Amino acid sequence: MTKETPNVFLQGDMIDLLPLNSEHASLYVKWENSPEVRVYARNSIPITMEEMKKDLETQKEGLKKEIVFEVFHKEDKKPIGYCVINDINYLDCNAYFGLVIGEKEYWGQNIATETARLLVKYAFNELNLNKLYAKICTLNTGSWRAAEKNRFIREGLFKKDAYIGGKFLDTYVYSLLREDWSNNVENE
Repeated sequence: MTKETPNVFLQGDMIDLLPLNSEHASLYVKWENSPEVRVYARNSIPITMEEMKKDLETQKEGLKKEIVFEVFHKEDKKPIGYCVINDINYLDCNAYFGLVIGEKEYWGQNIATETARLLVKYAFNELNLNKLYAKICTLNTGSWRAAEKNRFIREGLFKKDAYIGGKFLDTYVYSLLREDWSNNVENE
């Protein structure tokens, strides 16, 4: 892993968000294919190193529908996951939000909460989005707690919405409006 100071895009307390790095492709492949990591991220098709490198090299013309960041642990100086704003609808100013902490030893340390905070701020302040959505399996308590700590509101429940481990499981639907977020940020 690279030990020098990375190219920071968004700075946090414990983590920074960086552009994806082709030198870390093997880590991304490991996380995408790990049964424990990918289960709730819904990565059901394996990815090869060649496919990952091709994805990292592909530059799309026009407005991006997806923006992905590497989650970089500042103290340990290493990448530990990724986060994404995807299905960006520039006309209606909304998008979906997601994140994966790929290194299990960092689970349960509020890193997902901080990652979400940085990504929400970026989505509202820099992308000028008005609403963010997240779909989270009801069993994925770490993810829905991180969403709730960042003021996402549970709007609904999709019954038997995700097929995981041979069973159909329920999914929570969360959203966050920019006005609700900014009103709370001003009061902090």
